[in-house]
Amino acid sequence: MKTYSPKPEHIVRRWYVIDASGLVLGRLASEVAAILRGKHKPIFAPHMDVGDNVIVVNAAQIEMTGGKEAKKISYRHSGYPGGITGTRYDTLLATKPEWVIEKAVRGMLPKNSLGRSMIKKLHVVPGAEHPHQAQQPVPYTLGEPPVWEGLPEKQPRPTRRASKATTAPTPDKPEAKKPAAKPKTTAKSAAKSPAKKSAAKKPTARKTTASSTKTTAKKTTAKKTTARTSTAKKNEEES
Repeated sequence: MKTYSPKPEHIVRRWYVIDASGLVLGRLASEVAAILRGKHKPIFAPHMDVGDNVIVVNAAQIEMTGGKEAKKISYRHSGYPGGITGTRYDTLLATKPEWVIEKAVRGMLPKNSLGRSMIKKLHVVPGAEHPHQAQQPVPYTLGEPPVWEGLPEKQPRPTRRASKATTAPTPDKPEAKKPAAKPKTTAKSAAKSPAKKSAAKKPTARKTTASSTKTTAKKTTAKKTTARTSTAKKNEEES
């Protein structure tokens, strides 16, 4: 078995609307964080952002149990000594209700760059109207995750053979003639050809040597005859 890892083409981001009127803050935040991470999908991976977009409306009508709106305090620090300030949640719900939900959801996401990219998909509106009608969001009820529709279908790519078959040569352009193939010279023929040339040259060399010996022999016989005639003449003169 191989571990499945989602690919970018497998991630389809959908839009959901959640009505926060009468809901508990912690219950809403945990459900929204799961949708932003994509834990309701079978292709969930902790190292990737496969979640969907969430729109929370009527944030001003959210509730807190156990009297936490008067007990719980939100702290912030300016970075300077003595720069800490605390604000109770009842004042925050009256002034900035969307900030209360965003802070609760942000605390349930990963504390890294992945979590910072996930929180950007959350859109909180204090009233009942939101500016995201163009995305056609679907209503979402807590505890009922959407049904998985499967991976998107892959479109078949055209093969090379099919593309070659469809593209036929045009009749206007004449086909170029291929040049005639040269006769191949094998190793045996290459070895025989110089041997034949050398064999043809050998008798010529022998003929030249034979002619040269004949000329030298003629010269020597001519010298002998001249020497004999000179000795014969001397003998006749003495007699």
